[in-house]
Amino acid sequence: MASAPSIQKVLEEATCSICLEYLTKPVTTDCGHNFCRDCIIQYSEHGEPQSGTKIPCPQCQAPFQEWKLQPNRQLANIVKNIKLLGLKSGNVQKENLCERHEEKLQLFCEENREAICVVCRQSQTHHTHAVISIQEAAQDYKRNSSNITKLSEQSAALQQLITEVKEKCQQPAAELLKDVKSTLIRSENVTLQDPEAVSPALKNVYKICLDMKEMLERFTVDVTLDPDTAHPSLILSEDQKTVTYEDKQQDLPDNIKRFDTYPIVLGFNKLTGGRHYWEVEVGDKTNWTLGVCTESVTRKGKIYLSPENGFWTVCLRYKEYKALTSHLTPLSMSVRPSRVGIFLDYEAGEVSFYNVTDKSHLFTFTDTFSGTLHPYFYT
Repeated sequence: MASAPSIQKVLEEATCSICLEYLTKPVTTDCGHNFCRDCIIQYSEHGEPQSGTKIPCPQCQAPFQEWKLQPNRQLANIVKNIKLLGLKSGNVQKENLCERHEEKLQLFCEENREAICVVCRQSQTHHTHAVISIQEAAQDYKRNSSNITKLSEQSAALQQLITEVKEKCQQPAAELLKDVKSTLIRSENVTLQDPEAVSPALKNVYKICLDMKEMLERFTVDVTLDPDTAHPSLILSEDQKTVTYEDKQQDLPDNIKRFDTYPIVLGFNKLTGGRHYWEVEVGDKTNWTLGVCTESVTRKGKIYLSPENGFWTVCLRYKEYKALTSHLTPLSMSVRPSRVGIFLDYEAGEVSFYNVTDKSHLFTFTDTFSGTLHPYFYT
């Protein structure tokens, strides 16, 4: 009786490495590998020939010519008999099935850098991501091997720069800006090969450098206060950059945008995406709240500050610092902040707060944003 390993080997030989099913009308390439006739023809049509009409074999990359494909009738008969025995090719290729859905891993998510099945593709995790076929992804990585010498020459310098960029990105916003010029200059001077000749992973590394430069150039915003939202007890400066609280209320029109119960004012800035950073001078104030809120928040009557109600804020109340989460989160700090930094990453769903005075991180909210957000101020 044949042993399990020998049966396994036979089943592997009877399985097409492109579709991962039993071979259908099997044909053999010049290099001796077997594929379904339709699979290898479709692969040839979408592949990129290396020279003339020669195409790299999906398994070993040895060049072959499509018109030289030979029908393998003996193998076709073997596959037919295997099917009659009721043996399933899925038992051989179990490692090529999605662990979550037990479906074939036919696609490659370029954003998450992982093989996925068709069910994963429709899930919330991947439905907005760019995907390509497993075969295309494999070809991208295998083409990088022909450039290994040139890429290895760049690897040391890139690795050092990547490490530095990662360390910079972990720093508080205020510290991130410090001495960053030299890093940006070196990232601009990195020269890579033609992107088509570079693996997706390496292109992604280079993108980190570009993203960092873009973020540092664009994330600082000039926040101005919106007088139409200001509570009547708040006096705005002429340049709308400073707000002062007065016991006496001003006689102002009660428009739908104005807060009428608490001394609140919103930033005029409409934040609908991207990354934004601004700083607020709180000085020695003993009562304040800062952060962001949605444009649709309640402005009349009682207001409850929480992410569920569209507010992502931290505050100083009765000498205690807190993040206004659903159940309040106490914040501990060694140095009292006279200036607070706020960093919004809209797509990442993060609002981070920093003590600019000692360059420390205070708190980060993680959520999913939609619609327009505004800087929020209470004094």
